[in-house]
Amino acid sequence: MTPPPELVDSHCHLDFPDFDGELPQVIARARAAGVTRMVTICTRLRHEPRVRAIAEAHDGIFYAAGTHPMSAAEEPMATVEQLVALARHPKLVGIGETGLDYHYSADSAGVQQTSLRLHIAAARITGLPLIIHARGADDDMAQVLSEEYRTGPYSCVMHCFSSGLALARAALDLGFYLSMSGIAAFPKSQDLRDIFAAAPLDRILLETDSPYLAPPPFRGRRNEPAYTAHTAAAGAQVFGLPLAEFAAATSANFDRLFTKAAPAARAA
Repeated sequence: MTPPPELVDSHCHLDFPDFDGELPQVIARARAAGVTRMVTICTRLRHEPRVRAIAEAHDGIFYAAGTHPMSAAEEPMATVEQLVALARHPKLVGIGETGLDYHYSADSAGVQQTSLRLHIAAARITGLPLIIHARGADDDMAQVLSEEYRTGPYSCVMHCFSSGLALARAALDLGFYLSMSGIAAFPKSQDLRDIFAAAPLDRILLETDSPYLAPPPFRGRRNEPAYTAHTAAAGAQVFGLPLAEFAAATSANFDRLFTKAAPAARAA
């Protein structure tokens, strides 16, 4: 029997209560599906210790830390120094998720922008990729990312990309990456698939954002890292490639962006 191609789930939330009491089984199913590496994301810095503990306990699991934009007005403002200090941990591989979300929390737009700029500064200092959440804020997002890039370059992934063509082009023009989630496999997501199809293959990542956004045939149920394989299958169709080739390309892209999680870094 041919083993599944190796995949990376570049964004999941393994500390969320949805996985309580079942994490070993979730990780085992991911491995069986070919998902050899995962990045679990801390969305509130007070939860960083428990997210870090998951990464420390499992080979192939890494983590990132930041303040989610929907929490920016509720949580203490992160400092650049705090984020830089966290980045010294060998398994912390990214800064965020951070960003702008005006869909649910437009009233905190100013706080979100301040928080985003602090995270960008930390990404610039550490050399780690910024992990961006963008919803309902395409114009402001493109403006902030571009302004900050002119101040000093940094690397970035637009996590769970589901925004419009203009923001995709702005991000790609800055050298950033677009991450494909289960949304790209939804039947009504043809416009989004067209955006991905027009992007360079060497700028595409895969993720689940689990426990959210399960791809078909699991839509409406809890998502988990194993389902990266279903999003990969949809992505391979978008790019007209065999699954193994698409999987290898997205894994190479992950290695290029998340250098601390690349096999060469772990072997050093």
